[in-house]
Amino acid sequence: MNLAEYRNSDSESVRTKDLMRHIRSVSDRKQKILEIGARDGHFSVLLKDHFANVTALDLNKPNIQKEKVHCVQGDVTDLAFNDNSFDSVLCAEVLEHIPPPKLEEACKELTRVAKKHLIIGVPYKQDIRVGRTTCYSCGKKNPPWGHVNSFSKKRLEKLFEKFEVTEVSFVEEIEEGTNFIATFLLDLAGNPYGTYSQEEGCIHCGKKLKEPPRRNMLQKVSTKAAFLTNQLQKPFLKPHGNWIHIHFEKIH
Repeated sequence: MNLAEYRNSDSESVRTKDLMRHIRSVSDRKQKILEIGARDGHFSVLLKDHFANVTALDLNKPNIQKEKVHCVQGDVTDLAFNDNSFDSVLCAEVLEHIPPPKLEEACKELTRVAKKHLIIGVPYKQDIRVGRTTCYSCGKKNPPWGHVNSFSKKRLEKLFEKFEVTEVSFVEEIEEGTNFIATFLLDLAGNPYGTYSQEEGCIHCGKKLKEPPRRNMLQKVSTKAAFLTNQLQKPFLKPHGNWIHIHFEKIH
């Protein structure tokens, strides 16, 4: 995936606009904000116009050469900041990637360092079997885009029970899902339509995902059968938001 193209896409523009709407509702030029998962600095650069100081954190130290933006290397499951260090915290496109055993740790750390506001953005009710891949280095299966967690509003409220919900919004609409039979058949076929262009490596061995080799006849038949199986359930799928954005306010 080309990150620059992704940032310029229509869907990303809509998502950015909605997150910044939440941000503007808490912005204060005298206060500090922490962005978790800053990556290329897309949001950090926007945040600097609304806060006195922006701390941009990622697993690899971001390279954002902008005034008021302070770049740090860090892990959301073990943040090197004191309690209530930031007036606001933005965490978007992050929690879906956290290994499930460490998800609660990450949420506790976000709760700990956020003094007032926490804005979360994650895929909403994502079926992480759709678009999954096979790693052709270790042979194991991977969820699409490295998304190992799926979230509903209720689950997020439970993970952040020390906050109250101020506002919830849903971005775009999606209608997709699969089932056990179709998933089994696509696994058998080598998952030919997975998200192999993703930046994220295999969640098991860490190696970059490779495009699947040419399918044999059995795999082609399995692919066709999986497609037909998914088509049978399509009338029963209900559209829902693609992303959920929640503005939490800390309970004191």
